[in-house]
Amino acid sequence: MLAKPGKLSRKIVGMLVVFFVVATTAICLTLLISWQLEGVAAAINDAGSQRMRTYRMGHLMARGLESTTQESTMAQVLGEEQKQFDKVLRDLQLGDPARPLSPPRNPEVNQRLKDVEKIWLEALQPLVSSYLAGGRPEREIALNRFDSELEPFVSTINELVLAMERSYAYDTNLLRTVQAALVVLAIFGTVILIRYFSSLVIRPVGVLHDGMQRMIGNDLTVRLPVASDDELGSLAIGFNQMAEHLQSVYGSLAERVEAETRRLAQRNHELGILYSVTTFLSEPAPVEALSVGFLNRIKTALGADAGAVRMYAPHSEKLYLTTSEGLSEEFLEREAEMNCGDCLCGEVFQSGVSAAFATIAPPPAMKLRTCVREGFATATAFSILYDKQKLGVYNLYFLRPQALSEQEIHLLETLGHHLGVAIENQRLKSREKELAVSEERNLLAQELHDSIAQGLAFLNIQVQLLQDSLRKGNAEEAMQTAGQLREGVQESYDDVRELLVHFRTRVHQSDLDTAINSALEKFEGQTGIGTDFERIGKGAPLLPTDEIQIMHIVQESLSNIRKHAKAEHVQVTVSREIGRIKVDIQDNGVGFDPENCPNCLSDRHVGLKIMRERAHRIGGECRIASIPGQGSRVTLTLPRENREVA
Repeated sequence: MLAKPGKLSRKIVGMLVVFFVVATTAICLTLLISWQLEGVAAAINDAGSQRMRTYRMGHLMARGLESTTQESTMAQVLGEEQKQFDKVLRDLQLGDPARPLSPPRNPEVNQRLKDVEKIWLEALQPLVSSYLAGGRPEREIALNRFDSELEPFVSTINELVLAMERSYAYDTNLLRTVQAALVVLAIFGTVILIRYFSSLVIRPVGVLHDGMQRMIGNDLTVRLPVASDDELGSLAIGFNQMAEHLQSVYGSLAERVEAETRRLAQRNHELGILYSVTTFLSEPAPVEALSVGFLNRIKTALGADAGAVRMYAPHSEKLYLTTSEGLSEEFLEREAEMNCGDCLCGEVFQSGVSAAFATIAPPPAMKLRTCVREGFATATAFSILYDKQKLGVYNLYFLRPQALSEQEIHLLETLGHHLGVAIENQRLKSREKELAVSEERNLLAQELHDSIAQGLAFLNIQVQLLQDSLRKGNAEEAMQTAGQLREGVQESYDDVRELLVHFRTRVHQSDLDTAINSALEKFEGQTGIGTDFERIGKGAPLLPTDEIQIMHIVQESLSNIRKHAKAEHVQVTVSREIGRIKVDIQDNGVGFDPENCPNCLSDRHVGLKIMRERAHRIGGECRIASIPGQGSRVTLTLPRENREVA
């Protein structure tokens, strides 16, 4: 039980208060004695001077009788001495703080002073007054009587002085005694305080320090004696409790370290599984290969004996067993497909809640019980998800009872999400390829329709005309038609070759300028039309798919120039500006009037619709401008943002 706080402080404060009271009392006594001694020396001096003043008054009285010339002067001085005697006597009785001069505080001194006053007032002062007031006969009588009273009066004054000296000596000895007592009190008080604090504070703190040093030296068995019920006793109790706790903790430290090591090993194992599986799933592969590799890694990591991946088909609303490892033919035949309500896998798929159970006590939703007949002791089912979209379920089976921890279940659920993302990515890539093939086929069909199909239609008409001419026997007309047929066949042949060139074009990354320059060289060699290529600005390369579409637009423009422009020169300029990329193809051919020839820019015109579709596919815009007699200009503009290769 801990002591109430404040006991040690009360002891220390109590001891200091006692020491303070004793010291204050001694100091006050010293002050009192000093106050009593204040002005005693002046009083003794004044009292002694009264003796001399008495003798002086007798001397003045005698001289006044001896010399008549100085009688008045002596009388005046005698009067002053009388007044001074009265003043000093009054000061001795009442004191004078200005000097300082203290009044008598000793009863004996006070009594002697009263005796002196009485004799002075009753005997000597009247004689002095009679001397000053009377004639010569009265003065002689007064002097004679004064002389007879002089010695007894001086003796009385001597007694007063001696009494004052004895009182002064007593007070002085008492002051010295008190001061000596103060010195002794200071010495003994200091010794007592040192021993008191040593016993009360220093020694217990030293014991505590020794205990701490022993604890620092790994001696957890150290315990401090509880010698008091004050704060230091509470500190000793707290130290002992801390030592017991540390000893207990140190005793179980090895177990804790071992448990933490096992936990960290488990965590590392889980992270290793997660890293291995996610690394594998990030590689491009068919869905079936992803499922097989996923199962193999999960089985090996968790020690499972079998596994399966079931994918959901929305059109039939069934789960199909697409991949399996370690399952018998009978198992595969029974569960090759199942409705979502047939067994536990369907329930896990519908609810999204994972399941891990012992087959000896299967849940009610497990209706088929194929895994029980297969001999598995533990069966599990985890959802395959992609962005909250349910794609399927995967299973792990164990021949021996296997208890999965919460961390393992969470890991398997996370891996199911990763598998779903990988499967969906492969599906998206497949759809993207299908869409690209479909779009390319549409473009090919449009180009075939706009070029080869129209040429074949023209040839079909010419063949009919040739047949009609032959039937009529018109050889000249037949020869003319045959020439037109030959020109049409040659033009169709050129179109086919041009299409082959278009669809075999491949632009290497960051080499668009070289590809355009090469296409212009081939165009110039085939047609004899002069070409120039200019590059303006610099920038990062575009995506390869975008560069291919740009090349198709350039080649389509060159094809139209070859067929219709009758140009002598072609200028191609690629400008890379901030925020956009622009490609200009300009010729100096015959041109056309867009206002008077609306079909020239219509979607039916050869290649123009395809060029615009290609530009739209890469987020750009294709414009055609022309002036009759001044050639035509094709401008392709596309934003540079998000189009460059990182």
